[in-house]
Amino acid sequence: MAALLTPAQAPGLPHQLQLPISRSAGNGALAEVRHGLGSRPPSGPLVLHSRDWPLTLPDLRALQQLLAGVGLTLERVEGSRAETLVAAAALGLATGLQSEPELEAGGEPDRPAAALTIHQGTLRSGDHLQAEGSVLLLGDVNPGARISAVGDVRVWGRLRGVAHAGCRGDGSARIVALQLRPLQLRIAAAVARGPEDQPPAGFTEEAVLEDGAIAIRPAEPIWPLNG
Repeated sequence: MAALLTPAQAPGLPHQLQLPISRSAGNGALAEVRHGLGSRPPSGPLVLHSRDWPLTLPDLRALQQLLAGVGLTLERVEGSRAETLVAAAALGLATGLQSEPELEAGGEPDRPAAALTIHQGTLRSGDHLQAEGSVLLLGDVNPGARISAVGDVRVWGRLRGVAHAGCRGDGSARIVALQLRPLQLRIAAAVARGPEDQPPAGFTEEAVLEDGAIAIRPAEPIWPLNG
């Protein structure tokens, strides 16, 4: 199966471009998109269905340039890989999380994608961002702001307000930030104050629940593939 371009069904609606499942594709994403566009693609806005492709920021920039060269504007990326949606949101694109019920005809079912809310922008004093699943914030959480999630809380920025992960009792949830210096941390029912010392240079930190208490340790600045 190759990439499939579906023209807009009505004026003003975006065109749809669906990549094949990555494990059944013989080419890279850029080659698949180029093949799917054909010799005379339409122009206008476009939604990319990336499915299970792990696309990086450079990948998406290259796709944007390819599409722009034929008159298509990439406006939204939908897929089942969180890291792809993170890269898309960092480019200012709208995103949507989708699950893949089947890898291919006769294949094994994929594990359903965990609910993920991606929010772009800083939370300021008085703001409260809540998520039913996990949440990824591309920005800072300022003092006086709160962020909470049923699953993980991940902040690609400075966390200086209040964060609550596992707000419905999930003790395996975690809080991750590029700079983890919150006023208060909560994981499930456990509560702790944030560290007061300066964060280690070049390290992302995470807060996890260990033996009923919140512990802070270095973390990799990526979204784990297991959700």
